[in-house]
Amino acid sequence: MAALSIAFDAPDNGGGSGQFSERPIDFEHIARQTLGDKALELEVLQLFARQARASMKELSGSSGAARAAAAHRLKGSAQAVGAGRVSQAAQALEDQPDDAGTLSATAAAVIEAENFILKLCR
Repeated sequence: MAALSIAFDAPDNGGGSGQFSERPIDFEHIARQTLGDKALELEVLQLFARQARASMKELSGSSGAARAAAAHRLKGSAQAVGAGRVSQAAQALEDQPDDAGTLSATAAAVIEAENFILKLCR
């Protein structure tokens, strides 16, 4: 359990922007959602990573209203776990579902969050 504590209390060394946590996952938010249960945090984050990856498959295979609806679902799940960058990117994709650059930015945010979560699980 010490490794979990270290991972969740690690200082932020990554770059980021503004409104959301500097990390791809807001630890304070996920801790509130899981009542501070670190094992549950990891389980929820792993579920999110799998769901986000499935969402990207759906997003890449759709367009228009179907893509906007999938982006909306991704945005909601990202907000639930504190994945601010994924949430922002999914919101932009929901607003502009046929913009290839926005789809690419969403994929990049999902990959960043997924990699971050995978590192936590080591």
